[in-house]
Amino acid sequence: MELILVRHTTPDVPQGTCYGFSDVDVTEDFIAEASQTLANLKQYLPVDKAFTSPLQRARKLAEFCGFADAEQDARLKEMNMGDWEMQRYDQILDPKLQDWYKDYLNMPATGGEGFPALYKRVSGFLDELKTKSYSKVAIFAHGGPIVCAAVYAGVCTPENGFSIAPRYGGILTLTI
Repeated sequence: MELILVRHTTPDVPQGTCYGFSDVDVTEDFIAEASQTLANLKQYLPVDKAFTSPLQRARKLAEFCGFADAEQDARLKEMNMGDWEMQRYDQILDPKLQDWYKDYLNMPATGGEGFPALYKRVSGFLDELKTKSYSKVAIFAHGGPIVCAAVYAGVCTPENGFSIAPRYGGILTLTI
């Protein structure tokens, strides 16, 4: 099965803000960014089915790209950053933040989840998806879940996965 993974456009949060699970909107440049994403996406269409994270930054892009009926699945949400959500990283006073920087692949955010939990929910979604008869699927999601899908597909490891995450509005194709 071919996966067309589409990352949401630029979120409307100040640079350096931890926004993971928060349902933040997109910037005023959405139309321009989404238009470029749609132009890039056209080479991969048609698809058998489209899925989206329920967070509005992914949903809006799915709708703009012609997938208003994309099935929402909470397992496609970004990592839950718990107590750090909507705080600027340089203003988070939690002493565990420094430990998280050193070992973010194993350590959860305070009150949130870590990469293993994110991977577990994304791989559960992909395990279920593989039981369907789709040939090509579009998935509108976030950097973290896209990296998890790449790890699942065997194209990277967790340690180097974030180096292949597409930019905002970018597309990554995988086969599972």
